[in-house]
Amino acid sequence: MLIDDVTIKVSAGNGGRGAVAFNKNMMSLGPTGGSGGKGGSVFFEGVPDLNALGQFRNKKDIKAKDGADGRAQFNDGSDGSDVVLKVPVGTVIHKIEMNETAEVLKIGERILVVKGGFGGKGNFHFRSSTNTSPKQFQEGLSGEYSTVRLELKLIADVGLIGLPNAGKSSLLNELTKAKSKVANYPFTTLEPNLGAYYELIIADVPGLIEGASVGKGLGIKFLRHIERTKILFHLISAESENPAKDYAIIKKELETHSKELIKKPEYVFLSKSDMINEKSLAEKLKELKKINKSTFPISILDENSLEKVKKILNKIKSEK
Repeated sequence: MLIDDVTIKVSAGNGGRGAVAFNKNMMSLGPTGGSGGKGGSVFFEGVPDLNALGQFRNKKDIKAKDGADGRAQFNDGSDGSDVVLKVPVGTVIHKIEMNETAEVLKIGERILVVKGGFGGKGNFHFRSSTNTSPKQFQEGLSGEYSTVRLELKLIADVGLIGLPNAGKSSLLNELTKAKSKVANYPFTTLEPNLGAYYELIIADVPGLIEGASVGKGLGIKFLRHIERTKILFHLISAESENPAKDYAIIKKELETHSKELIKKPEYVFLSKSDMINEKSLAEKLKELKKINKSTFPISILDENSLEKVKKILNKIKSEK
């Protein structure tokens, strides 16, 4: 199961305390207390693994190491090691207490979430001409802490949308090397699937239904994944009794979730065109073209229609 929304607690390490020590060697008297080490920080780093948030299913508290205390003979404490947490590219990081938001948009991009505390100064740093044997020192500073909500929003060039059983997974499988589950019943796909058509990323967004934007069916769980999709491929089954109504249902759910979604470039595909006769296909195609001129009939059994889809993808690829 894809984990795409999880809340965890992250704590940076505390700084080590400064030491109070004096040189015991003959003719070399004086303070020698070293400073404490810096506490480790916590970072998030982008990776291509869509399932990377699964590591937080049972591990909700993450803490970096504290800095070591300072020691005698001018030996500073070692710094605490940082913690680097791998998250999928497209993850939105919500720092709840600080009301701050950051996004991981690239593979290898590293974002600091909580910073480790500085180590305290040892008594060597308090020496002066009037204080030759200082006993002052500093405690290390506490590391930062935050409750963090991690929300995955897929980043894809093309998003496949439509009502359940519209043929999105089948099309993804034909165009890419994805192996999405396919069956003749609603909600076959329960989590987003990704495939690559050359350098284009195609996302199969699980079936939306009427009322999804207010929690019905799979709810808004996957509507947010469409937000970062550049172009939409809207699939409508040719077996539908009212393709125009199916189209309107999805458009309404997108608009209810975010008005920005209906502004995205869109192609409409009347899928499973091999399942009805030519007269019915022509009528339904004419009806949809009144709504969106970029409407095409397709069937995964018809290589010519798939070539038309690939031609569109090649055009999108050339314009990247």
